[in-house]
Amino acid sequence: MASLAGLMQQRGFSVSGSDAAAYPPMSDLLRSMGIPVLEPYSEDNLKPAPDLVVVGNAISRGNVELEYVLDHRIPFTSLPQVLHESFLRGREPIVVAGTHGKTTTTSMLAWIFEVAGKDPSFLVGGVAENFGSSFALRQGQQFILEGDEYDTAFFDKGPKFLHYFPQSVVLTSVEFDHADIYKDLDSIRTSFKRLVNLVPRSGYLVAYDNSVSVDECIARAFCKVERYGLREGSTWRIRGLNFGPQETSWTLDREGRPWAELRMSLAGEYNVLNASAAAAMAARYGISAEMTVEALATFKSVKRRLEVKAEIAGVTIIDDFAHHPTAIAETLKALRTRYKDHRLWAVLEPRSNTLRRNVFFRELVDSLRLADEVVVATVFKAEAIPESERLSTSAVIEQLKRQGHAARECRDANAIVDAIAPELRAGDVVAILSNGGFGGIYEKLPARLDKNS
Repeated sequence: MASLAGLMQQRGFSVSGSDAAAYPPMSDLLRSMGIPVLEPYSEDNLKPAPDLVVVGNAISRGNVELEYVLDHRIPFTSLPQVLHESFLRGREPIVVAGTHGKTTTTSMLAWIFEVAGKDPSFLVGGVAENFGSSFALRQGQQFILEGDEYDTAFFDKGPKFLHYFPQSVVLTSVEFDHADIYKDLDSIRTSFKRLVNLVPRSGYLVAYDNSVSVDECIARAFCKVERYGLREGSTWRIRGLNFGPQETSWTLDREGRPWAELRMSLAGEYNVLNASAAAAMAARYGISAEMTVEALATFKSVKRRLEVKAEIAGVTIIDDFAHHPTAIAETLKALRTRYKDHRLWAVLEPRSNTLRRNVFFRELVDSLRLADEVVVATVFKAEAIPESERLSTSAVIEQLKRQGHAARECRDANAIVDAIAPELRAGDVVAILSNGGFGGIYEKLPARLDKNS
């Protein structure tokens, strides 16, 4: 929504927004653009009445502003509709979709196109550090955007990405997620099959090579399909992976022959997969291996994806947008490759609509086992989830302890800071895992460590 606000402002519209509680990095981005964010929601925020209200998919009936919009017949629409009608018509949309890796892969692809002089437009769900923004509206023909499988709006329960009518698609992964709107993995697969079915015969699909669910989703594609990953026989095969203290490098083969020796500052096998998918898509649009090598070597990252927030008294604090047990596991594995022989802390806020539920109890325990010390906060807005469906954080902690792992539960960010700050020592790496503001812990923990040092 913040990205769309920026695009609309760039088009010449006067834009403002509302939120219950805005938080970085998007609140900072909006402030830098001079776009006001009014807090909290209030009917007064809609006076005088705007020409158009874009309703985000987090807004449900009962929201005071939404009720005012409906009562007063103020024109309203959704984010995907605005994108389709005002920005994607007449361009070639390249959509990056999948349960994991969308934001980073989209940012990588946009940067490769930028370095290659393609002048791309793009929109991602995070701040791409190379651009210092989450969006750009340019003159190039391609519009690169993150394709979200979550629903569109309260009045349109279909996935957002079905509005984008892509020319090309990257499909990174297909797993069960968004347990609040999808009942099972089959329903998720159905949405991705529909996305694949939108790609024209002249289009292109690059898909991860080691997932039965991805196999099923692309089986009836009408366009050219190429696979990427670590498996022998894939069109784009990763080999020779090397994880160094400052750099990750690998060889990317194309149809069995070396295509490029790639390197980047990001850690983790999953980021190698993301980068290789972006490289494959860039090649489809005529971008040379040399340009891709240069772009990935200079790619920084995305805010809130393995972002180093602070280094104080030898303690490294990492912010990661964890929303799913697989994402947590891959984040912790990546940190293990980058910070070998360091004590690794996982500090988790169960905040996403999936993590707040008990659908992934075993997988969550397995992912957290990868840390040396585990701290879990109380489920975010636990009262909104029926107790029978709610994740039991105490059961997670008990299971970890039973398996011999150091784990504890703390009420909130303040309690976590009070508990762990005295225990942190030089060399520790603290991964803070949440897809929200987490009570300001990203600022509170460094401040406490700075005070104590």
